[in-house]
Amino acid sequence: MAAAGVFLRRTAVPIYSIFNHVRRQKSTVCHKLIVTQYGEPIKSLSMVEDTLPSLKSDEVKVQMLAATVNPADINTIQGSYAVKPDIPFIGGNEGVGEIVEVGSEVTQLKVGDRVLPAINAWGTWRTYAVCPQHQIFKVSSDLSPVEAATLSVNPCTAYRMLKDFVSLNGGDVVIQNGANSAVGQSVIQMCKALGIKSVNIVRNRPDIDILKQELENLGADVVLTEEELRTTDIFKSKSVAKPVLGLNCVGGKNALEVIRQLANKGVLVTYGGMSREPLTVPTTALIFKDLRFVGYWMTRWNKENQGSEKWAKMYEDITWMILEKKLQPPKHRLVPFSDFKEAIDNAMTSKGFTGCKYIFDMKK
Repeated sequence: MAAAGVFLRRTAVPIYSIFNHVRRQKSTVCHKLIVTQYGEPIKSLSMVEDTLPSLKSDEVKVQMLAATVNPADINTIQGSYAVKPDIPFIGGNEGVGEIVEVGSEVTQLKVGDRVLPAINAWGTWRTYAVCPQHQIFKVSSDLSPVEAATLSVNPCTAYRMLKDFVSLNGGDVVIQNGANSAVGQSVIQMCKALGIKSVNIVRNRPDIDILKQELENLGADVVLTEEELRTTDIFKSKSVAKPVLGLNCVGGKNALEVIRQLANKGVLVTYGGMSREPLTVPTTALIFKDLRFVGYWMTRWNKENQGSEKWAKMYEDITWMILEKKLQPPKHRLVPFSDFKEAIDNAMTSKGFTGCKYIFDMKK
């Protein structure tokens, strides 16, 4: 009996200790979309289940809430984007998550904080992530998941292009093509908030009147189809002043028409080429109109300005616009993460134009 008693006492403690150890080390299962090769997006993506590693002292665990599918994400998978991560990599650059665990030395973030990626190609297409605290930054928890998830690419691009190339004053005119794109919708709303007039060019389509009304409801002053831009007299008649700033995400003949309408010494900012046609600049535009042509890439700007006062003010201003209902998310569709093929298939057409932003609901 004594021997049996000793045996029971010796085994009781180890079993209890093992139980506590397992409970403390409970693992988190993560689902993520991995790009296994460059090429056609659907064929290049695989949904993988993985177990997250334990936190290091300076790391945080993030549960993703929503993640967007942007044209740049598709181009990255195709291998045609300027940034080419090493294969394999997790897809997605934009999205919002919530801190669910922090390491012992983490001081900048706490459980419950909403966060966005602070680095390019962070990989938002996953349900959970473990990363160092410097790779993410906090945003207002008053933003909805969709508002936060769509904050860091399109609104920031629109904001910088309106701020960095021309000193705009109230009443100045901005002209843009691709006006129904996510960036275009942000430009329209920011122009209205800043007291700047916007002339917005879109492709013709069967429901063009509905689209025009949608953009006017956002604050667009003028909406024209590409064909209408070629024949309009609003600038010649001076009912609308010549634009001092043009924003081009299309290229080709569409951009040429935008160039033709710019005021002397105006600036054309090119930030995309959705038509996949080259930008042709007439000699007369350079010599006689003294136009300036520049490019803009949000990834480069972030790399050069991350954490600066200018960077912080940009997020502060955009968050304020959203909370004041001066800026709303682009037309979008929420898709369960498990239905990722639907979002990838519909994110872009063969010509690169997108009419609706697809957003992964990471909890479904």
